[in-house]
Amino acid sequence: MAVLQLVLGPDPILKQKAAPITEITDEVKTLVADMFDTLYVRKGLGIGANMVGELKRIVVVDLQEDGKKTPIALINPEITWRGDKMETREEASLCFPGISAEVTRPDAIKVRYTDLEGNEQLINAEGWLATVLQHEIDYLDGKVYLDYLSKMKRDRLIKKMQKQIKSHSCGDPDCGHDHH
Repeated sequence: MAVLQLVLGPDPILKQKAAPITEITDEVKTLVADMFDTLYVRKGLGIGANMVGELKRIVVVDLQEDGKKTPIALINPEITWRGDKMETREEASLCFPGISAEVTRPDAIKVRYTDLEGNEQLINAEGWLATVLQHEIDYLDGKVYLDYLSKMKRDRLIKKMQKQIKSHSCGDPDCGHDHH
């Protein structure tokens, strides 16, 4: 398996819509495994394929609650229901290192997806899992969490991130980004 290079925002690929997976091939399974490797090395909670430069409708998530790995790979995820109760949580992204912002989203969702064996699945997600799934599925639709902010706040955060990267202080001790 391999750790993939993350795409740093505001790269245009993060604004593109990912293509559906028509067949679960060995190539798709390898990409999913590599995405999990990347997730664990970068200490993230989720990755959409756009984040590693692949315009494919794949999301990997692992909240690793209580230190236990509970990986979920979602092929062609689709939110089929959103609850009425909204929740505001602090969000960040591996593609936008060193910055975060409060985002308000539905606190409960239902997601239909295909698993790696080709079976259709439905997940009822609440709380933090619902937030992470919405955040990652947004990437597949060409939307990043900063898009929920005002233009002024988004621009200020991106400037802050770029300044930190230039000064070698993105805040990630395992950083593999090229800061030059």
